[in-house]
Amino acid sequence: MKLNELTLKEAINKLNSKEVSSLEIVKDCFKKINEADNKVKACLTLCEEEALELAEEVDKKRAKGIKGELLGVPMLVKDNILTKGIKTTASSKILENYIAPFDATIIKKLKDEGAIILGKTNLDEFAHGASTENSAFGPTHNPWDLKRVPGGSSGGSAAAVAADMCIFALGTDTGGSIRCPASFCGITGLKPTYGRNSRFGLISMTSSTDVPGPMTKTAEDAATIQNIIAGKDINDSTTVDKKVEDYSKNIKKEIKGIKIGLPKEYFSEGIDEDVRKIILKAIEKLKELGAKFIDVSLPNTKYAVPVYYIITPSEVSSNLARFDGIRYGFSENEAKNLIETYTFSRGRGFGPEAKRRIMLGTYALSAGYFDAYYLKAQKVRTIIKRELDKVLEKVDVLLTLTSPHVAFKLGEQSNDPLKMYLEDIFVTSPSLAGLPALSIPCGFSEEMPVGMQIIGKRFDEATLLKLGYNYQMATEWHKIKPKIK
Repeated sequence: MKLNELTLKEAINKLNSKEVSSLEIVKDCFKKINEADNKVKACLTLCEEEALELAEEVDKKRAKGIKGELLGVPMLVKDNILTKGIKTTASSKILENYIAPFDATIIKKLKDEGAIILGKTNLDEFAHGASTENSAFGPTHNPWDLKRVPGGSSGGSAAAVAADMCIFALGTDTGGSIRCPASFCGITGLKPTYGRNSRFGLISMTSSTDVPGPMTKTAEDAATIQNIIAGKDINDSTTVDKKVEDYSKNIKKEIKGIKIGLPKEYFSEGIDEDVRKIILKAIEKLKELGAKFIDVSLPNTKYAVPVYYIITPSEVSSNLARFDGIRYGFSENEAKNLIETYTFSRGRGFGPEAKRRIMLGTYALSAGYFDAYYLKAQKVRTIIKRELDKVLEKVDVLLTLTSPHVAFKLGEQSNDPLKMYLEDIFVTSPSLAGLPALSIPCGFSEEMPVGMQIIGKRFDEATLLKLGYNYQMATEWHKIKPKIK
């Protein structure tokens, strides 16, 4: 086995036993990146020289007995998360040459444990999208089939993990942006509870639903990363002062007797028939492991996508107002006055999807429409949240598909924004309600991965990860790797 193919758990064990060095793992990761990324295009910025130097330093530290949970483990980071001294572009021309002056809180926590940044990964511009086709620097390709999308917006991170370019990666999830690409690329992706992980140092998209989280090869690996990055942060007032439980502690306990709800609305029409058969087989496997299934109903789930696409553009409109060509980022030199500086800089700096969402959001927030759209959407959001909370009083978790189909072809939906927005049909409700959700691979259709989504109670990531671990111990889907052609 090549060292870049190791899971996080395997890499930590081999490093701790001095069976391998950090330098060897980092070299193998860059070898894979150099071999495959000209086809996959998962990475935007690489820090090869710095990473190799750091790996040498780390190996010397290990020799002296210095410890760290992730000492010498290489990772890739979604390019909307600030990394000190490394370009952070959010895949937008307006931030093409922006170098962050500080690390995001989650980056600082991972660095403190010794993780090594290999580089930054591609995404839909400002995380606006479900396919990673909206990047100003070109689309990322799915390593399982280069003619297909990897999902979005964390498509670069998902494709990189699937292709073994790193040991793990970071993504962000606003309305499915970790889970959708995890499903399309056949990896494990965790969207934690809103307020569990710090958003300080994230380039904001939708501040009320944005959450950073791990994108890994196994549920066990996701638990290890979540242990490190979770917790209260004085720089982020939305983080909750609640003790972080050890997500790895009970992960290996059996799931016998666990109650899993099957929302009938998530198993209705619109699901690809082959994909439906795969999720039903996954349900049978969980039954064999002792899980009990209960039929439940979420009638208001049909409003989740329209509510999400009123709230999200509204918050996008507000958050992107800071990119005005004055303080940082791209600035149009030909402007003759302040208004032209704003309009020319934004007009040439923002891509089509960013402009679309700014216009939709500005309209929804405008006088005369605020009550009819934004305020109404927030009220319906509360109804969706209460409904999910009530159903989760009867069961431990909910189970759905992550996506109703496998990854679609590049360009197939790019001219139909509404069709693209409907990609979020199974993933928006947990985001609007602030609930944790996990996507893990559960089979293949058309030789492409299919993802299963498990939705949990607020701050109960541990149950999701335990379920994911048990399922992965009983199946081989997460071990199958793409052959990049």
